[in-house]
Amino acid sequence: MASRTIVVGDIHGCYDELEDMLAAVAFSAEDRLISVGDLITKGPKNREVLERFMSEPRFSAVIGNHDLALRRRWNGEKFKLKDSQKPTHKELKKDKEHYVTYLNSLPFTIDLGTHLVVHAGLRPGVALHSQTTDDLTELRSLGPDRTARDGLPWYESYDGEKIVLFGHWPASEPRRGKRAIGLDTGCVYGNQLTAYIIETGEFKSVPARRTYDPS
Repeated sequence: MASRTIVVGDIHGCYDELEDMLAAVAFSAEDRLISVGDLITKGPKNREVLERFMSEPRFSAVIGNHDLALRRRWNGEKFKLKDSQKPTHKELKKDKEHYVTYLNSLPFTIDLGTHLVVHAGLRPGVALHSQTTDDLTELRSLGPDRTARDGLPWYESYDGEKIVLFGHWPASEPRRGKRAIGLDTGCVYGNQLTAYIIETGEFKSVPARRTYDPS
């Protein structure tokens, strides 16, 4: 069986749905799984998700804005957590040294040759090495507020060499641009977890078992 690269959307502590996804794609010893980030916060099983990624060499991830927030806090920065991040901080803080080592290892991008994985987005026309941390982890639109949902989506203007696979901005179906695919379909909000198989161009989705974050 040929090896596959399976890129999965924001997990947010939804460990059971991650396992459902692995079953749905018939994940094999030859495959690899890559997360677009936000492994943790908001969902119920953050510890289980982290342990799964830390123990499985076939799993990798870029860092998401929620992962980064806890990483910064656990590294000693005076960083104010959002209300949605505090329960996970409380859940994991006694083992923070164990988990921060892993979070510190996560890159902002993973280059897959034809595709590039990033959590939030890329500014069109800006070289990869000049993209800011805030853009890579929080970009949605191209107006003055990168986090705004009502501006021009960055992926509608992006026309780079590589197809970008991203998360961060949940929608009921994968977001599509000319050269970008958004994989956050709001599992933690009760919708579904979505993955994209690079070799076949196929999407796979599994339903959320319940709504974990009603916001």
